[in-house]
Amino acid sequence: MERTAAYLLAIAWGAVPALAIFFCLLPWRKRRLERRGYSSPRRREGAMALLWMFCGGMAILTLAPRWVVWSLVDILHGYGWNVGQYPFFERGVVNWKLFQTFHFSPYFLVGNVVMFIPFGFFAALLWRGCTWGRSLLAGLLLSGLIESCQLCVGRAFDIDDIFLNVLGVLCGYGLWRFARRRIPGQMEEFHVRFSEEQP
Repeated sequence: MERTAAYLLAIAWGAVPALAIFFCLLPWRKRRLERRGYSSPRRREGAMALLWMFCGGMAILTLAPRWVVWSLVDILHGYGWNVGQYPFFERGVVNWKLFQTFHFSPYFLVGNVVMFIPFGFFAALLWRGCTWGRSLLAGLLLSGLIESCQLCVGRAFDIDDIFLNVLGVLCGYGLWRFARRRIPGQMEEFHVRFSEEQP
């Protein structure tokens, strides 16, 4: 329970600033769309805000050293912040052996998949032209970038994480495909429109 609470707190630490940045950039984004003859429905902007919050939370969760998350557990218990006690930048380790870490708990395996489902779902939901191939490529690039950055903060570049993360992105894309078949009209509400299409 403490682990989950720490993760949620870490996500909130990233989500709140990300939401603030989203609203700061909102007028610029709208003007940019208008210059191109498009407009963005409210439903799309709401989903975009959720995506920004999720990305901000994931940035804290995946790119910060592990001690940052556990420091949040200490804060929940009323202890102080461990800043300065551990180095922020530290060389991590590398695992190139596939399925090497699959002996860990189901929580670890499922968590790595579930964390990346929103990336695949929201990308397909918000931008036209998203395909299985593009989702696969985006998942590989995103997960590879995160894993590479983790090498600089004392964490690990793990090929298993990349495999599970990409699987999560593809599951998210599959979830969008399912939703599009079931409620195609509502899914279209999340795409930009030509301004003259607005009621």
